Amino acid sequence: MFFKSLLFVLIGFTTFLNPPKRAFYQIKMYHISSKDQETRLDAYLKDAYIPGMHRLGIKTIGVFKPVAADTISFGKLVYVLTPLKDLHQLLDIPKKLNEDAAYLSAGKDYIDAEYKNPPYTRFETIVLEAFADAPQLALPKLNGPKSERIYELRSYEGHTEKIYQNKVKMFNEGGEVKLFSSLGFNAVFYGAVIVGSHMPNLMYMTTFENKAARDAHWKAFGDSEVWKKMKSDPQYQNNVSKNTSFFLYPAEYSDI
Repeated sequence: MFFKSLLFVLIGFTTFLNPPKRAFYQIKMYHISSKDQETRLDAYLKDAYIPGMHRLGIKTIGVFKPVAADTISFGKLVYVLTPLKDLHQLLDIPKKLNEDAAYLSAGKDYIDAEYKNPPYTRFETIVLEAFADAPQLALPKLNGPKSERIYELRSYEGHTEKIYQNKVKMFNEGGEVKLFSSLGFNAVFYGAVIVGSHMPNLMYMTTFENKAARDAHWKAFGDSEVWKKMKSDPQYQNNVSKNTSFFLYPAEYSDI
């Protein structure tokens, strides 16, 4: 028992001295305007992009679409989440994919699309750095059908950079990440946006078996004494200017 306790102490001390390296995330949001574009984009992501990324050693690519009830983005966007080891991969990955014969062959319709028949309208890119308290992407522990799952992507915008950093602190040192974990929110990632169109902001994704489970988890969060104490703490007042939620479900071929 003594040696087991000592082992846990040593592991904890080693982690303190060498904290896990924080990942980066790329979220690419494809704007599509027709069912044909959605079908072609799905084929590219499923048959070319994801297998190509797997060959490059990136094993968990997420592809998400808005649920029908999400009137903000339904029928307009496809979200692609790619975890990165470092920012150099933003430049290296496209070069390596363009040297991959299997990728070029499987993705030919997307890659060589004519100007008058593109597979999407436009895309936006967001780049994030993982939070200190959630340094790596986590796969959700869900068992239900993917079509019924709710993946909630949230964006918290701040009034200024300094105020926004206060909200980031609330998630990390303040204990908000730990509270989400203790309540079983099955978070995929938490990240500070370093490139995007709504800065300063942070984003995170939590996952649930279905809408009822999502609502039950958020009720437990709101009722939590830990949260009530945290949100009333004077140091964390007025640190969010806008909170936006996007309700998504994973494509059948998504790794996440």
